[in-house]
Order: sequence, then C-alpha cells, then structure tokens
Amino acid sequence: MADNKRYTTLKVRLYPNEAQADLFEKTFGCCRYIWNQMLADQERFYLETGKFFIPTPAKYKAGAPFLKEVDNQALIQEHNRLNQAFRLFFKHPENFGYPKFKRKKEDRDSFTACNHDFPSGPTIYTTKDGIRMTKAGIVRAKFHRRPQAWWKLRRITVDKTRTGKYYACILYECPAAEREPVPPTPEKTVGLKYSIPHFYVTDGGETADPPHWVKRSQEKLANIQRSLGRMQPGSKRYRETVQKLRLTHEHIANQRRDFIHKESRRIANVWDAVCMRDDHMEDLGKAVSLANARDWGYGMFRECLRYKLEREGKRLILIDRYVPSTRTCSVCGFLREAVHYKERTWACPKCGAVHKRETNAAKNIKAQGLRQYFSMQERRESA
Repeated sequence: MADNKRYTTLKVRLYPNEAQADLFEKTFGCCRYIWNQMLADQERFYLETGKFFIPTPAKYKAGAPFLKEVDNQALIQEHNRLNQAFRLFFKHPENFGYPKFKRKKEDRDSFTACNHDFPSGPTIYTTKDGIRMTKAGIVRAKFHRRPQAWWKLRRITVDKTRTGKYYACILYECPAAEREPVPPTPEKTVGLKYSIPHFYVTDGGETADPPHWVKRSQEKLANIQRSLGRMQPGSKRYRETVQKLRLTHEHIANQRRDFIHKESRRIANVWDAVCMRDDHMEDLGKAVSLANARDWGYGMFRECLRYKLEREGKRLILIDRYVPSTRTCSVCGFLREAVHYKERTWACPKCGAVHKRETNAAKNIKAQGLRQYFSMQERRESA
C-alpha cells in the first residue's frame, strides 16, 4: 500500500424511530436557519464595512436556544459550506453563482457531521445493523456493502428524499495501492459517440440500448400524471397520487443510476482507454429538439467512467466538442458540409465508403483522441 489515500462513499438506508426522525427534522431546520442567518449577517457586515466576514454558529446560540438541541457538528459544517461557496464564487464567478438563501420547499433536507476520535471512542461508528450518531444514538440502517477494517470513517451526511425516506452517505478514507499508468493502444481503446436512441455507439458499431424496464416505468409515470391532472388539488386522493408520482420519479432515477454505474464499470474493466467528445449536454439538448439529451444522464455516465478508469490507472480522453466527427469520412478524411441528425447513413463522395453516421463519428473520435494523447506525450518528452 502506498501513502496516497482514496475516498469511498457508502450509501445506506436509514430507519429512524419517531424520536430520531424528529431530531433529524430539527437538524434540517437548524441548518437552514444558521445558513440564512450567517449569509444575512455577512451581507450586512459587507455593506457597513466593505470587508468579508462570516460569524461562527456559536454567536447565534444565545438568541436561538433551539440550536443547542442538535449536533453542533452539523452547524459547523454549514459554516464551512458557506465559506466554500463564497470561495468558489470569488474564484470562478462564471461557473458558480452567489450563495442564495435556503427555503424549506425548494432546498433538500440534509446535514453533515464529521467524525472525531476521542479516548472514549469515535463520535460516529457503524454497528451490526445501525449507525451510531451524536445525540441520535444508534439509528437502524440497511447495509448493502460493509467497509473494510482498515477504512477510516471521516464524515456522514444524512439526507431526506421527497418521498420521506432517510439515507446516509458515509465517507471513508482508505489507503490506495498505487496503480501503474496504462498507456493507450489502438487495440485496447474504444471511441464512444453519444446517441439519443442507443445512449452511445462505439467505433465497432456496438450500442448500449437502455433496458426495457425503464420504458415500462416511464409509461407508468405518464399514466399517473394524466390521472393527477383530473383530480382536485389539495384533496386526499390528490396527495396520495402526488406521493405515488414522487415514488415513480425516484424509482426511475434509481434505475438510471443503476444502469450508468453498471455500464461504466463494464467499460472500465474491458478497455484501457476511452475516447469521448466533451459535449455540453445542455447545449446539445437545445440543438436536438425531438428528445431531451439529459434524460439518460450521459454527463453523469462520463464522470462515473472517468473516476473508474482513473482508479485502474487508465485514461479517459476528451476531445473538443467542436471537432466535426460526424461530417468527416473515417476512411479518407473528406469533410462534408453538413449531416442532419435524422440521416442514419451517408456515402463519401470522394472514396465511396458508406458510413453509419454514429459509428463513423465514434471512429473519428477514437482517432482524434489517440492523436491528441500521443502528441501530448511527444511534447512532454521533448520538454
């Protein structure tokens, strides 16, 4: 094992009792309250003095005694998050907006607490069928995976979904074996092209069609939405149908996440390098009006693939999004003027090769990615 460390998160379902659920709700509310108070005081202080300063949570406990009922670590983490939000805003204002006030109906319910090791023991630890947290005690939990004995628990984030379920994301620090970098080769490199009907197409013509059970869930969602439109808002049946709608949305999101993680893991195990185009999914969704380009979470798939490859010492090569991969012939390099996205095949007027539009684009993405990698390696060696 090397000295470098890796962080792994385990997500578990929590089943708190009534007292623990009430404590969680109080903690959610106190975190929103302390965030809004610190943000308001920071703005007031800046207007009066022209300087940046965020008060600590301890300042507000005298005027708000209910803050003492919750875990102090959750309030400290809100202070750290607000500081981090301002640092990102000042450093990259084009990417990160100014911190906003939190609202109960709009922002998600969550809080974070760090683990501290004392002579009497850690403040947060896992048991056979639960998690011990400060002030909440042992909360019953369902583990789908157990941490290794040498992993060190760093912090825990408790989150409540719109459907009323509680989850905990447990962050562990663990030593990581240093992986030797795997140099890309044409034989062990794959090019991926985003595809609306197939999710993606490889340079070999393989597709990753979404599982059939997702279509059934989407049909169920459409039926619930139609029935909801015929009900009286605020009635008992309306509230029950809204809950059913939220559960269906959550189920579809879980199905999508499961598909993305399994598919990215399969690719990371098979290939040594992956070439993709650095598409901006929001811009792509505006360009293609017949489908939502973000429905399947291709951007999330790209990020999952990146970190899974990095852990294996492999590489994700992103080429510029404006490279004309679709309009270029992968055989002779001839560049067409335009290719409509409904045009599935086309013939090169120069060499006569017949291309499937998306497969041809994936071949060009792979070729461009390998050229980009090898040229970068040559510059490093010459330097």
